[in-house]
Amino acid sequence: MSVKEILQSLVDDAMVDSERIGTSNYFWAFPSKALHARKRKLEALETQMVETNQKKKTLQQNVEKAKVGRQDTEERSKLAEELASLRHQRDQFKSELDKYKECDPDVIEEIRQSNKVAKEAVNRWTDNVFAVKSWAKKKFGFEESKIDKTFGIPEDFDYID
Repeated sequence: MSVKEILQSLVDDAMVDSERIGTSNYFWAFPSKALHARKRKLEALETQMVETNQKKKTLQQNVEKAKVGRQDTEERSKLAEELASLRHQRDQFKSELDKYKECDPDVIEEIRQSNKVAKEAVNRWTDNVFAVKSWAKKKFGFEESKIDKTFGIPEDFDYID
């Protein structure tokens, strides 16, 4: 690397200062600047450590406070077992409800609506196909059967009622 590249990398790393005065570039570095930068970094890290330690203490105190009312007793273990059984029962009821979901009037109505929308879309595209066939017949003078055969349109192709 050339001296210019080395100086530029030191300037980029803030290890050396530079200033353009007139047509000259001046570079300098004071030993105390690096020392002050390290001191500031150390102070920032120390304050961060103090804050983290304080946060750790408060979290440990919160854990201790939370443990106060949660000693293992017979009543607590019974309630925990009951809770587990109720959750299991709820899951069973949900799975049973999912079995009967297809008979739900709301679901049936939703399926009917989606079928209606799909039928409208199919008829729209069928109309588009007929329009393109009509255009091709007028523009190029092809027979309708030849157009059907070329594009793979079946003979029973028609609107859905």
